[in-house]
Amino acid sequence: MGDVGLSVLVVDDHRSFRREARALLEGDGFDVVGEASDGAEALAEASRHRPKVIVLDIGLPDGSGLDLVESLRALSPGVVIVLVSGRRESDFGGRVAASGADRFLEKARLVPGAIPLVLADMASS
Repeated sequence: MGDVGLSVLVVDDHRSFRREARALLEGDGFDVVGEASDGAEALAEASRHRPKVIVLDIGLPDGSGLDLVESLRALSPGVVIVLVSGRRESDFGGRVAASGADRFLEKARLVPGAIPLVLADMASS
């Protein structure tokens, strides 16, 4: 799966994280087509842009990103959803796996090349 030019939606309630994620993703060759600060905005942006990848924060002001996965997939079939959090995956018990998201990434591990590695790992598995 080539990642260059893939469309991405970044969903996080912190503007500074969205800005950093956008810069990292664009540096990796992605096309960041939208940003959202909460679940409702995420659904609207996903409907409008039909991104190929969604970087989705678990902790949103209007609910959990874990609960958005199914709705986002319905709007954008085939989308790759990467959940992110400042916490570890184990902090959520089995809820990350049960959410149906493709991958989980701690925010501290969102560095240049991280999302391309996730996509390459998915393509090879």
